[in-house]
Amino acid sequence: MPAFSTRHLGAVAAALALTVATPAATASAAPDAPAGLREVMFVGNNWDGTADVIRSTGDFARIGRIDVVPDKAERMAEINADPIKWIYFQAIRNGVGEGHDQLVDDMYSTPDGTSVVVSRPSFADVVSVDLSTGDINWRFPVSGYRSDHMAVSPDGTRVAVSASTSNTVHVLDIRTGEQVGSFGTGDKPHENIFTRDGRYIWNMSIGDVNTALDAPWLDWTKGDRRITVVDAKTYRQVKVIDMRQRLDAIGLGDHSDAVRPAVFSPDESKLYFQVSFFNGFFEYDVAGDRITRTKTLPKNPATSEDRTTWVNDSRHHGLSMSPDGARICVAGTMDDYATVVNRDTLEEGPLVPAAKPYWATVSGDGTHCVVSESDADQVTAIDFATGEKSVSVPVGDHPQRVRIGRVAADWTGPSAG
Repeated sequence: MPAFSTRHLGAVAAALALTVATPAATASAAPDAPAGLREVMFVGNNWDGTADVIRSTGDFARIGRIDVVPDKAERMAEINADPIKWIYFQAIRNGVGEGHDQLVDDMYSTPDGTSVVVSRPSFADVVSVDLSTGDINWRFPVSGYRSDHMAVSPDGTRVAVSASTSNTVHVLDIRTGEQVGSFGTGDKPHENIFTRDGRYIWNMSIGDVNTALDAPWLDWTKGDRRITVVDAKTYRQVKVIDMRQRLDAIGLGDHSDAVRPAVFSPDESKLYFQVSFFNGFFEYDVAGDRITRTKTLPKNPATSEDRTTWVNDSRHHGLSMSPDGARICVAGTMDDYATVVNRDTLEEGPLVPAAKPYWATVSGDGTHCVVSESDADQVTAIDFATGEKSVSVPVGDHPQRVRIGRVAADWTGPSAG
């Protein structure tokens, strides 16, 4: 871990104290929507370039669909006119895109429910799409050649987006698209999390996930993978967490230290996270700065043990937690199931069959875990209380990120088909 300057020591202590003292936004159900607005879920269909809008509770039925690449022809003309952009575009298609363009990775609606802000990896940008007209309000090209996961501040005014190839996180004004700050990360920044009070941003970098150097002894070739914690006002680094050291300390030197999806406990004293190649997750004590528990989940006998066949170094990719912090929902991506784990005992419930589940989100009322089944083009709701499947809903091609948001109460479109 890099040494801290003296001026950062107080900030580090404050960050750790805050994570113990305040509840996590990521572990809570969304608040009731204001008058005139309706709470929904946005489902990003990565290979379609669309986002389905579904009910956030109950039957999770589809309400409408948005085209998030209405400017596709213009973007493609730019890419085809620039040899470097074209090379990266093709690399994304044939690498992390599994032969497809990555047209929507993440999305959040504005607090007033008028627009949705979307990161588009293949176009290396973030756009705001008007939910009434389908037009683009603003566009922000990220540094480098690929955009990735985002996070929205608790007050809904800022959105943080990872720029994969430049090792940068941009923080934008969600209304205007203007950059209000940025900060450096490890190699290939991925997940971003704001703390509940909005004072800190945690970024997880995952390194090079599209190489074939996947044997445990070659893990060092994957790059600089770490958690970077920054002050969300100054965007200055206050802490770096290298999980390599923490994994080695518990005798797991053969495990990857590339932190994938992660979720805080309600009091933010614990962080639960997945890593590349592992069928399970870890519990990290924030104040103690150590891994306290390991949960290994069942392997699917049908899953190949050839790690080079696992998509983007994932084995399991997707975590969410019930609002009371009692249960953790896990997307077992390459093992084709999702399951709910008791947080106290770490005992898993039924293994719910799912076709390459890629993400896990909490329903609007907090009663269900909603996973995206990227190989079945559907989302599936699993009851936190029973661990059993409640319903599956068809969506577009290769759903990945699912996020709670808001639209006008009478919204039904525009439709992209």
